[in-house]
Amino acid sequence: MITPKKLIWQIFPANVLTILLVIITVSWYGVVTLQEFSLQDTETGLESRAHLISSKVTEYLRDQRTGELREYCAQAGRSSGTRITVISSEGKVLAESNEDPDTMENHGQRVEIAAAMKGQVGISRRYSRTLQENLIYVAIPLTNIADGIQDNPGKRVDAVLRTSVSVAALDSTLRGIKIRIMLGSLAVLLLAGAVTLLISRNISRPLEQMTKSAERFAGGDFSLRMLPVVKKTASLEVATLAASMDRMAELLDEKIEAIVTQRNQLETVFSSMVEAVIAIDSEERVLSINDAAAELFGVERKAATGKIVQQIVRNVQLQQHISRTLAAKESVIDEIVLQGESGDRFLQTNVVILGNGAGECAGVLVVMNDVTKIRRLENVRRDFVANVSHELRTPITSIRGYVETLLDGALDIREDAVRFLTIVLHQSERLATIIDDLLALSKIEEEAKRGAIPLSPGPLRPVLEAAVQTCQLQADQAGIAVVIDCPEQVMAAMNATLLEQAVVNLLVNAITYSRQGGEVTVAVVVGEAEQAGKVRIVVRDNGIGIATKHLPRLFERFYRSDKARSRAHGGSGLGLAIVKHIAEAHDGAVEVKSVEGKGSQFALVVSGGLAG
Repeated sequence: MITPKKLIWQIFPANVLTILLVIITVSWYGVVTLQEFSLQDTETGLESRAHLISSKVTEYLRDQRTGELREYCAQAGRSSGTRITVISSEGKVLAESNEDPDTMENHGQRVEIAAAMKGQVGISRRYSRTLQENLIYVAIPLTNIADGIQDNPGKRVDAVLRTSVSVAALDSTLRGIKIRIMLGSLAVLLLAGAVTLLISRNISRPLEQMTKSAERFAGGDFSLRMLPVVKKTASLEVATLAASMDRMAELLDEKIEAIVTQRNQLETVFSSMVEAVIAIDSEERVLSINDAAAELFGVERKAATGKIVQQIVRNVQLQQHISRTLAAKESVIDEIVLQGESGDRFLQTNVVILGNGAGECAGVLVVMNDVTKIRRLENVRRDFVANVSHELRTPITSIRGYVETLLDGALDIREDAVRFLTIVLHQSERLATIIDDLLALSKIEEEAKRGAIPLSPGPLRPVLEAAVQTCQLQADQAGIAVVIDCPEQVMAAMNATLLEQAVVNLLVNAITYSRQGGEVTVAVVVGEAEQAGKVRIVVRDNGIGIATKHLPRLFERFYRSDKARSRAHGGSGLGLAIVKHIAEAHDGAVEVKSVEGKGSQFALVVSGGLAG
């Protein structure tokens, strides 16, 4: 077991080491900076010398006085202590102050020469194999020598003037500077060590570490433990304090973790509830709202929190229930109607008191269950019962009336008896049609539910032609032209008999509600993009059309948009319902678009595409 040491003997060595590292870092940085400054200053001087002699070099090159150029370079190099080299645009050395240019290799690939050939000032630092020492090279471009124009970057480069010097003297100077910096740093370190010894009596590194840990505790992070961090370096008093704070942090962590777990569980339940739930405080501000409620009222969960409930809930009745519950401290159960763009929504609402830890009222909890589908199903059921009763009662009443008339004596008058019996036959046929359609609809629905309707791929056009042929007589009698627009290669996964029946029903409707001399089109559209793998069978007419308010309920059983006209044409009111269930049996759908007075368009969507 490690025994804690005195605080002073832990602080002093660490601080001395820190000061030593700082001095070494600063000294190194200072030497490097000084060295770089000296090298850059040398490069600037070399560039200035190059520019200073460039005009004279250009003059020799323009007059092609190579010998005089070499003498000039040698003389200028000796007087300035600079190595001077002139290189042609092909990289050949034309003149050199220190060496014989005729024996020197091609310099075109040197870094500084290549940069100068591009019209830039080339700079390089490297070891010279010729002079066996480190050199700094600066090369400038000589442009348009024949024209006598210099320093024009937009012109061609005819030659390069390079100046260079050895860095040996600079290295020697820097070595002396480094020795003086080291001696000065040692003196500073000794002085700083004495000062640190005095200051370290009142400074404790472990205490600083504990302070940082305590700050993390305050921020809710209890994962760090103080004692393992400070045990090897802390004093006995600090280690004891660290152990006590670790125990405190462990207890707090357990309690907070339990609270967070409970909160997350409640939040999960709250978010996953199908019912819309809103928690509201005593000042009618939103404390929390789940996803279902946010979607119901068209708001963002985070944005809704903290707002007044009137900003979120645009329903006077619900607002009154919330206010009444807060005032009377009594629960309210009611059904409210929420109006929206998609229609009315019926909400079974329960507003209850929300208590705090002391059992006092801290707000209200609103739970809303959407019963719109139930109400709509109830309405559909009532309408269905009323419609089917009416549809069956009409022919039965007619049959009964005419039979009673016959029994009352009309049977003896042959002409009247034949007419009445003809009407009875027609009404009985209509009744049989309704029953047949109901049985067919029930059969399709049951087989589709059991997956007993076989679908097989096949060409679509023969099915459409058969449907058109079935309706052709009715179309001819009404003076309606029926046109098919379907490529031969279109294939569909279908039950041909059912699909033909669906198209026949749509054609019968289109012909029935078209004006004389009109046209009904049966067109097939092969889906693309997101509709890929689908085929749309579109039946389009230019008849009387359907009002927009009837479109959502058009495929309900016995629903009629124009009841008087529909019955006059003898329809059962089940044709479109059968079409819908046939489409669903094909894993498809049926769509409708209509403009009153301009015509209607029904689309039957099934799986399919082009063959091959």
